[in-house]
Amino acid sequence: MSGAPKVRSLNVADPEARPVLVPGGNKARSVATAQKPTSKPSSKTEGGAEVAAAEEKKKASSPTADLQHFRSSLSASSALRRHEMLLPSNLSLNASCSSEASTDSFCSRASTGRIGRASSISKRRQSVPRTGRIVTKADKNISDDAAMPPLDLVQGKRKCAWVTPNTEPCYACFHDEEWGVPVHDDKKLFELLVLSGALAELTWPVILSKRHMFREVFLDFDPVAVSKLNEKKIVVPGSTASSLLSETKLRAIIDNARQILKIVDEFGSFERYCWSFVNHKPIVSKFRYPRQVPVKTPKADVISKDLVRRGFRSVGPTIIYSFMQAAGLTNDHLISCFRFEGCIASASSSIEAADEAKGKSDSKGEEKINTGQELMVGIDLELSRAVDELSIP
Repeated sequence: MSGAPKVRSLNVADPEARPVLVPGGNKARSVATAQKPTSKPSSKTEGGAEVAAAEEKKKASSPTADLQHFRSSLSASSALRRHEMLLPSNLSLNASCSSEASTDSFCSRASTGRIGRASSISKRRQSVPRTGRIVTKADKNISDDAAMPPLDLVQGKRKCAWVTPNTEPCYACFHDEEWGVPVHDDKKLFELLVLSGALAELTWPVILSKRHMFREVFLDFDPVAVSKLNEKKIVVPGSTASSLLSETKLRAIIDNARQILKIVDEFGSFERYCWSFVNHKPIVSKFRYPRQVPVKTPKADVISKDLVRRGFRSVGPTIIYSFMQAAGLTNDHLISCFRFEGCIASASSSIEAADEAKGKSDSKGEEKINTGQELMVGIDLELSRAVDELSIP
């Protein structure tokens, strides 16, 4: 016995009204439904149709029918809301992707291999000119010079970048008063050479804090006195000298003092020997940033090789360049430092003093020559008179 044919309720929403997220939209669903086979015509009598209509009314009025109607309407409204939410989300996603593609640099996208394949129109809109790419890359690869903060005022004065408010007072004082100032005294040059050699084991703040101990052990850096020191007493464990440097460094200092005496015999002074490498004028570097200050230079390498040839020890190019900086053979103060101009002024005054001393020595030499010539003239006159007297019969 076959039951009544199932008739679709008119209260249920038409599925064709739902938005379909396919390229064809609702048309694709309508085509699909159009291809479905149609139901066979009902062969029931009018009485059966009436009975079916009555049952349909009962189903419509039943709570289950109301529930189905509510579910169908809910699903349709939810689908509509989902579609409305997806559209702006897709638009925002596309906008964010395009903004990232436009702001991202060409180099970063090429390195990852994720260069978007957009249409030619979108590429024209999103493409960045080559000049813009270069500027963007330069902005991203900011050098340490541009990133370096401006020099802070230390005690109301601009100083080199390695001198900060937290720097040890002894090191700050050394920077303000000695570092870069031309030195023309043999004892002071010997002291700075020893302290620069100690940088292989200690730092400038530590060395300067123990400077009084260095002067006590090495007899105020008198090359003659240091050359006569007993090496065994100096390097003995527990001595003051052994607490400063290693045995190798202590022996090298004594040997260097002996070699300085040989240089004094050859050049007249250790100062004249050192300054002869820079033509008796300090080298002005004019550095703008700390990274430009070198560790060693070809000039330091030349001086180091000559010292090694003469028998000096522990005088590598790095040590010699530190010695040149401390002794004022080179002015490595940054141009923004207040000591830059001060060291230049000190160098010019020392050059003028040297020229005056040279002029005085030259005048003394001329006076000696003149007096010698006068003596020779007087001797010649006396000889000629003696000859004349002898020739008279």
